[in-house]
Amino acid sequence: MNTYTGFVKLSFLWVIGCFACEAQQTDKKPDGIELFACGDDQVLMLAVDSSFQKVDTVWTWRASETVGLPGEYLSLLKTMDDCKPIENGNELLLTSSSGAALVLERSTKKALFYAKAANAHSIEALPGNRIAVALSIAPGGNRIALYDRSKPDEVLFSDSLYSGHGVAWVPEKNRLYALGYDELRAYALADWDTDAPKLVLAGKWALPDKDGHDLSRVSGSSLLLSTHGNVWLFDLDNETFGPFGPLEGMHDVKSVSYNEATQRLIYTKAEISWWTHHIYSGHPDGVVEVPQINMYKVRVP
Repeated sequence: MNTYTGFVKLSFLWVIGCFACEAQQTDKKPDGIELFACGDDQVLMLAVDSSFQKVDTVWTWRASETVGLPGEYLSLLKTMDDCKPIENGNELLLTSSSGAALVLERSTKKALFYAKAANAHSIEALPGNRIAVALSIAPGGNRIALYDRSKPDEVLFSDSLYSGHGVAWVPEKNRLYALGYDELRAYALADWDTDAPKLVLAGKWALPDKDGHDLSRVSGSSLLLSTHGNVWLFDLDNETFGPFGPLEGMHDVKSVSYNEATQRLIYTKAEISWWTHHIYSGHPDGVVEVPQINMYKVRVP
């Protein structure tokens, strides 16, 4: 091979290599975030850019679109107030203060589970295909209820909890935590391999402020919760509350999620009565507007 021919071949390979590099850069997924927002009778899946300034709606659901849902449930899904994604966002755990809990398959909008639950305010998946729901102030409410996904509308166990507003499973502790008006509780799972499972009270702590509202797991050793006048971290090992620095002193936070590794913070707060049209971010600081629903909570997959 002469020098000229070798030069041409090397140049050709270099050009092809550059095109490949450019293609890889072009195909790279933007460093954004996906969120699920709920309010009215709707849930929206939102894509927000990395600077938290631009938002696009990429999926929507209305209660009337649900496949396999008895018609009587439509009036119970008018005010969606929680929308937790599970199974990598392929399923949604939903509650409505109008009186129902629902597990939805996102791709088909099919009801995988449903139950009547007075003033339901939060929902959590538990081991063994079980579900816990927190019910707030209402006739038939003020409790947490336990269900099996294979048995729609059948309560397996319940325990009274005034103004039940939050439930969060912490697998590292093998405990379900439940938030009420003025206390946080821990429940152990009992008789779990039988047809009559129970939640056994394993601890309870008075809240540092009244009107417990939102509860989420941060890690195996801490929970994040909001009350009327503040946002708190609960240390599961030391069993102590402390103000959550980034939102210390903030009132009426309706939903809050925090990633310890990235320090990314996502939250909503009551701005128009109990709802809002804004989602807030910390690290980086940002805000996006979602005018199409009266939004209550936002969840991160």
